Amino acid sequence: MTAVLRTDLPLPLVRRGKVREVYRVDDTRLLLVASDRISAFDVVMHEAVPDKGAVLTQISAFWFSRLAAAQPHHCLASDADAIVKAVPSLAAHRAEIRGRAMLCVETRPVAFECVVRGYLSGSAWKEYQQSGTLAGERLASGLRESDQFDPPIFSPATKADVGHDENVTFATVSAALGPQLAAQLRDRSLSLYREAQAYAAQRGIIIADTKFEFGLDAAGRLLLIDEVLTPDSSRFWPRDQYAPGKSQPSYDKQPVRDYLAGLRTRGAWNGEAPPPPLPDAVVTSTSERYRDIYRRLAGVPLEVR
Repeated sequence: MTAVLRTDLPLPLVRRGKVREVYRVDDTRLLLVASDRISAFDVVMHEAVPDKGAVLTQISAFWFSRLAAAQPHHCLASDADAIVKAVPSLAAHRAEIRGRAMLCVETRPVAFECVVRGYLSGSAWKEYQQSGTLAGERLASGLRESDQFDPPIFSPATKADVGHDENVTFATVSAALGPQLAAQLRDRSLSLYREAQAYAAQRGIIIADTKFEFGLDAAGRLLLIDEVLTPDSSRFWPRDQYAPGKSQPSYDKQPVRDYLAGLRTRGAWNGEAPPPPLPDAVVTSTSERYRDIYRRLAGVPLEVR
C-alpha cells in the first residue's frame, strides 16, 4: 500500500489536522480521512508511516462494531466500496481513500477529551510525582509508575488546538456542560473502557489509558465520534511484560519518540519544527508496530478495503 502524506478530494475541506483531513459531504455527513502522517512531541514529521492511517481507521471501525457501549456512534461506513456508493464523486479516488476513510454523521463535538486511566502513566504520573495529585485532586500515597487504578479513573481533559491537553476535574466538566451530560460522558467512557479492557486482556494486551470523544447529533443524541481505542489515542502494553514501578513497552509510535528523544538529549534537535529526518529503519519499525497491534486486537492481519 502506498503511503499517503495528504489527500486532495473533490469535496469541501473542513480542516486538515496533524493526521486527518475532514471533508464535508453534505449538510449531515462528513468524510474523515486518516493520512500516514505522524507527529511526536507536537511536531509533524516529514515522513509518512505506511499503513498507519489504515490502522487507525480500521481499528476504530473494529471497536465501533464490537463494543456494545460504542452504540450509538457516528460511523456510517469504512469500506471504500460502500463510501463510493454513498458518495459517487469519490469513484475516481477509491485508491486514495481505501482503508483510511470513514463516512460519518456530523455532530457538534463536546469540548472535552474523555480520558479513562486504568494505570498511572504519562501526564498523570508526571503530576503525581510532583504533587501526589491528578488534576489537582489527591490520589493514594505510595503509588508507583504504571500501578493499576482499581477502579479505573475518569480523568477528563481540555482539547488543545496547539500544545498539550490539560487534565481537569469532573467538577469542571459538570460546571461547563451541566451535571446530566457530564455524568453521561463519564459513565459511557468508563463502560467503553471496561468492555474494551476485558476484550484486550484476552488478546494479551493491557489498555493502560485511552481517550474518547463524543458529539451531539441533530436530534441531541450523544454519539461516540472520531478515533476509538487506537495506538494514537491509547497506551497499549503487552500483558506478559507488565512490571509496575517503571515505564512499560508499548504498541505505538515509540520508535519515533525514542529516536527523537535521543537527538534532543544529544542537542541535535531542539524539539521544535522543522523536525529532523527519520531514518528508514525507524519508519519501518513504527509501521510494523501499528500493523502488529491491529493483528493482535482483531485476530487477523490488516486487510485494506
